[in-house]
Amino acid sequence: MNKFLILICLLLLFGFTSCVSTKVFNDLEARYARVKITAHAYEKSRDSLQQTKELLDSKYNEVTNVLSLTKENLQQSEEARQEWENKYTLLKENSEEKIKKNIAENNALLKEIALRKTELQSRGERVDQLEQMIQSQQKALQALKESISNALLNFEGKGLTVEQRSGKVYISMENKLLFKSGRWDVQPEGRAALTNLAAALENNPDISILIEGHTDNIPFTPNGQLESNWDLSTKRATAVVAILLKNKNILPENLTAAGRSEFVPIAPNSSAEGRAANRRIEVVLSPSLDEITSLLQTN
Repeated sequence: MNKFLILICLLLLFGFTSCVSTKVFNDLEARYARVKITAHAYEKSRDSLQQTKELLDSKYNEVTNVLSLTKENLQQSEEARQEWENKYTLLKENSEEKIKKNIAENNALLKEIALRKTELQSRGERVDQLEQMIQSQQKALQALKESISNALLNFEGKGLTVEQRSGKVYISMENKLLFKSGRWDVQPEGRAALTNLAAALENNPDISILIEGHTDNIPFTPNGQLESNWDLSTKRATAVVAILLKNKNILPENLTAAGRSEFVPIAPNSSAEGRAANRRIEVVLSPSLDEITSLLQTN
């Protein structure tokens, strides 16, 4: 473009030098103006094209980067797809076998659940039976306690008590009702009380009868017949057993005699009243637990 302008200028100079006419000069000047405008337009167009090129280059670089990332993502996606496809193929190959195995395991679990349910139901029924047995025993013990209390009613206030606790009936008789000091032969009033007790017990063949002899803590002086408080407490318990067995309806296998000496006091031995309370015979009545034990041992 600059070479073209120089050529025009040379022509004009040459025209001036050759003394061209005014008309020719004016024409050349007009042409020069048009060429100058055209050159300016070309210059602006070139700048615009340059800017467009730079913009396109920037866009091209941006698209190239995006395309590169896209290719990487596509490659990763393809690798992931291939991995999942392999997993799916493996799962598909093994699915039938696993399904059969799961079905077998589920069936076994259902059988186990059914078995446990049956066992729980059976245990629940046994618990109900146990509760019924226990309630029945408690009612029977309460009735037995009332029967014994009525049979021994005439001996109230003479060192005799009847109470029910811990699933048993306890009959406590102080020695003043049964024995003289240092003796084990039962006195007439004590025999009458024990006879009435045997009559109340004769209709209860399932009751275990424990007779315990107790003393105070005063040391016993040995003599020809007794050696100690142990000996005395045992002989007194045995004497009570002998009187109860005079009732032929009392089963000997239900009776147990035990001497406890001074070691199970119910009152302090520091006073005369306490020692008197400790010198006693206790008859402990226990219901049979055979049915309950048998039910508990049932599988």
